[in-house]
Order: sequence, then structure tokens, then C-alpha cells
Amino acid sequence: MFILACRAYFQLIQMDLCLSRGDFAVMYERVRCERLRNRANMNAAEGICRAVDIASVWYWKQVPCLQRSAATTCLLRRYGIAAQLVIGVESRPFRAHAWVEVSGRVINDKSYMREMYTVLDRC
Repeated sequence: MFILACRAYFQLIQMDLCLSRGDFAVMYERVRCERLRNRANMNAAEGICRAVDIASVWYWKQVPCLQRSAATTCLLRRYGIAAQLVIGVESRPFRAHAWVEVSGRVINDKSYMREMYTVLDRC
């Protein structure tokens, strides 16, 4: 778990660098281009989400949902799990949120996110 949490921490840093420069397009492209590896192990999904949560706790600043979900998506794909970064919005009051889905199921957030937000994009 320690090594996985370190990998998650590194992913958080990479996504933070993109977002802190205001370069959403670069972060989005990184997630989009992250290839699915052949080591598919659906049991790893829960451990990866937990590792990202642990890394987020130790991160030196607050981790927004977009950064956390992008990092989680990349890690899941590296471990062979076909994850999607989902970005949604709510119109009143206006809010945006990001989460990760695997096989149509929310895995790093509350299961009802799809009912609360209108999906803008899947990556």
C-alpha cells in the first residue's frame, strides 16, 4: 500500500502542476492518452482509490475533485482497469464536479453523483 500511495502522490503532483498553471487542456490530454495496461485486476480498484485518498490526506494543500479524479483515472488505467474521468455540472446553484467511473459505476465518490450532476464529458 505504501508504494501505491507514493505513486498516487506523484500523480497528484503531476495533475496539480497542470491545474496550477491554468492548463486544463494539458491535464485532460494526459488523462485521455493514458493507455490501459494489460494487468486487469478489478480487485485493485478499491485499493487504488484508497491509496489516492491517503495521498490526498498527506498532500500539502487541499486536493480538488478534478485533480483527485484525474490522478485516480490514470492510476487505474495503469493497473489495467478501464476507468473514465467524468465531469458534470449542476445549474442552480452552478457547481462543477469530477469523479471516476468503472463500468458505469462511480468508484471514488458517492454513488448518486450521476443523479446530482449533468454529465458534460467523459474521458
